[in-house]
Amino acid sequence: MIRTLDARRLGVDAVVAALERSPETVAPEIHRTVDAILAAVRARGDAALCEYTAQIDGFKTGGADDLVLRAADFETAERAIPPDVRAALEYAADRIERYHAAAMPKSWRITDEHGSVLGQEIRPLDRVGVYVPGGRAAYPSTVLMTVVPARVAGVREIVLVTPPGSTGRIEPTVLAAARIAGVTEGYRIGGAQAIAALAYGTQSIRRVDKIVGPGNIFVALAKARVYGEVGIDMVAGPSEVLVVADATAEPDCVAADMLAQAEHDPMARAVLITDSDELIPRVGAALERQLTALPRREIAAEALRANGALIRVASLDEAVALANRLAPEHLELLVAVPAALLPRVRHAGAVFLGRHTPEVVGDYVAGPNHVLPTAGTARFASPLGTEDFVKRSSVIDYSPGGLRAAAPHLKTLTRVEGLAGHGNAAELRLRTDERGRT
Repeated sequence: MIRTLDARRLGVDAVVAALERSPETVAPEIHRTVDAILAAVRARGDAALCEYTAQIDGFKTGGADDLVLRAADFETAERAIPPDVRAALEYAADRIERYHAAAMPKSWRITDEHGSVLGQEIRPLDRVGVYVPGGRAAYPSTVLMTVVPARVAGVREIVLVTPPGSTGRIEPTVLAAARIAGVTEGYRIGGAQAIAALAYGTQSIRRVDKIVGPGNIFVALAKARVYGEVGIDMVAGPSEVLVVADATAEPDCVAADMLAQAEHDPMARAVLITDSDELIPRVGAALERQLTALPRREIAAEALRANGALIRVASLDEAVALANRLAPEHLELLVAVPAALLPRVRHAGAVFLGRHTPEVVGDYVAGPNHVLPTAGTARFASPLGTEDFVKRSSVIDYSPGGLRAAAPHLKTLTRVEGLAGHGNAAELRLRTDERGRT
């Protein structure tokens, strides 16, 4: 069901090679479809949106007004959800808000030896679009994880787009989460057409500054295409978990955490790396047992077969080194002293320490964001956070003494680059200052 690899015999490079995925091949017709949708929405706006919503989602509208989510829709949804669901959403939203408020970037200033002031101003984006997948499942947790940090960052206009059912229905838990999180505007649209509407604007939808949130291959390709017209968070791939465990780890817990990711998608990745001979067969047996009771067992079994692995290494140091090579989305340290390994972790979207920290708490309620870099991009990318909803402006306030001190260096550098006008801009001010003193 799941392969076993011995890094002591094969070597780390061979194990990394064995776990490499072939670049996902996207059929040319999907690329053509995305390009056609983007072009149509850009050219024909609302009319194209209504056509694609009817064609793809089965929701036939009487016009663009039917795509709008109104205040009453959010209020009705909020009243419809059970009290325990509302309590859970509010609990998660509060923790997400507190975490992201603590991580909020701040404006700052320094003053140099000449009295010149340098610094940065942090300003929120004006308008952000949040894509929340729909269709066969509802994802209120994604609403909270994308909307709350935007609100905490100070974004005034937060636009929700999510695909409707054939009657135009949106899951009440999604709309209730949107109201709790702070969405200011919403539309019943999904797919590449929703990304096009956010990026280009239509007659009824104003364009946004940035688009965040996960989606299917059509959404991912559309986000990649519109980058540059607007900002995007990332192009996310299948979910991943990598568990580093020693002999103290409980096999059932390791297996449960692996299956929690494997059940997402047949392309999901679940990997165990351990220095314990005994743990590997015990985890393998636990996976078999737990799979039989898992409602999504066929999906999970395929993910384990195609993308999972149980890997034996010589030491925990080697386990962390291998984990760094793989740069996983989620990294669990199920070892006796997880804090001792943490300083050696260089590449991971989120790190979970110890037996009481299953990855699922990060998915829902811990507070840190569950929108994370995948497919090894944790080598250079970070989780979604408040910094994704702000921009930085440099602030430069030179003193007279600072400009005089810089003048000879400016003269040299502008001469080297052949930009006399640059040099003159500084020299003019200094000459004016000299005349003023005489």
